[in-house]
Amino acid sequence: MNTNKVSYKTVSIDTKTIFYREAGKETSPTILLLHGFPSSSHMFRNLIPILAKDYHVVAPDLLGFGLSSHCDHKEFSYTFDNLAYYINLFTLELKLDKFAIYVFDYGAPVGFRLALSNPEKITGIISQNGNAYEEGLSEGWNPIRKYWTEKTSQNRDALKSFLTEETTKWQYLYGVNDTSLVSPDGYNSDQYFLNRKGSTDIQLDLFGDYSNNVALYPKFQEYFRTYQPPFLATWGKNDPFFLAVGAECFKRDNPNAIVKLYDTGHFALETHLEEIGAEIRSFLAKVYKIL
Repeated sequence: MNTNKVSYKTVSIDTKTIFYREAGKETSPTILLLHGFPSSSHMFRNLIPILAKDYHVVAPDLLGFGLSSHCDHKEFSYTFDNLAYYINLFTLELKLDKFAIYVFDYGAPVGFRLALSNPEKITGIISQNGNAYEEGLSEGWNPIRKYWTEKTSQNRDALKSFLTEETTKWQYLYGVNDTSLVSPDGYNSDQYFLNRKGSTDIQLDLFGDYSNNVALYPKFQEYFRTYQPPFLATWGKNDPFFLAVGAECFKRDNPNAIVKLYDTGHFALETHLEEIGAEIRSFLAKVYKIL
């Protein structure tokens, strides 16, 4: 049996369904891939086979994203605490006792919460444009910051511009030197799910809750200082939302952190898959002492 092939599965947890992609031998070291906004595990479609040669790779869709349960926001509270809570239950259901995490965008506050609550389980961290420092937040966050401080319907409605087809495509293409390298599969897939009934309120709720991630930054940083996990930051340095300085900041609390900057945008895997895949494999080989 070729374990490098990707399997597409679901698991039911507390009446919710979590969709996930899985590849590699279950006996191999595990890496948990956590996507961001407005994507899903689909963003890892090309990375998973590269990592599955030596690792057990698991990539779930967060609740409200992709093919996982898409609950009404009036019936389920879309907060990052809740997203992390269900991903933690997901790891327990799959009996993932120890694992490295690859965090991107929204996946960072979810993954870092897992690390805070289960430090003994985390074997290493790869952060690809997954921020944990206020210095890493660009001015692109200003409309969302305004909503944090004044939760008016006017400020909430203003954030709907982040959910349009034009903005989704822009997120993929901004900062990319050769946009012909960016497959339309990514932004078209993301927009399909953003266009579903109820998605707008889900995403606006999460925009509003993101302030709680920023409030946790000192705790995340304390975790990095205390536990010094093997750490690799692979960053599209032209990201319009998470600045490259945010990647460099990891070295402040974890001096052994490795930082690799790439001349691309937010969705760095779209243009630098081979380079990032090789960097991750080299990093994990040292972590697990695989020769």
